[in-house]
Amino acid sequence: MKQNQNMSSPEQMKPTYEQCTRYQYYHVNVKLKDGRTLNGIITDVTPDQVAMLVSEDVDRNEGKDNTGERQYGYWRARRFQNVLLPLAGLATLALIPYYAPYPYYSYPYPYYY
Repeated sequence: MKQNQNMSSPEQMKPTYEQCTRYQYYHVNVKLKDGRTLNGIITDVTPDQVAMLVSEDVDRNEGKDNTGERQYGYWRARRFQNVLLPLAGLATLALIPYYAPYPYYSYPYPYYY
């Protein structure tokens, strides 16, 4: 039985330097060989390393006293860390999809006929 040409071995599916440069400045999911999963923005790519801005949640009680209640809950604070990852340590690299919002109708609205 002939092997399918579209199927590739796991070694060929590893992220390459060219793929990382193509995804530079995009929001991506990265899975490392040690099992960790990160999501962030690739900011710089060298032949042996990838620099990413990785987001982390900030504790809302960190740095200030929140004794007052907010009407609509608490805002979600995020901060970004610059992380250097070795290119050889990446297992997979995938873009996070962006879905465009539904278009707004201009005035006069079509459902007022």
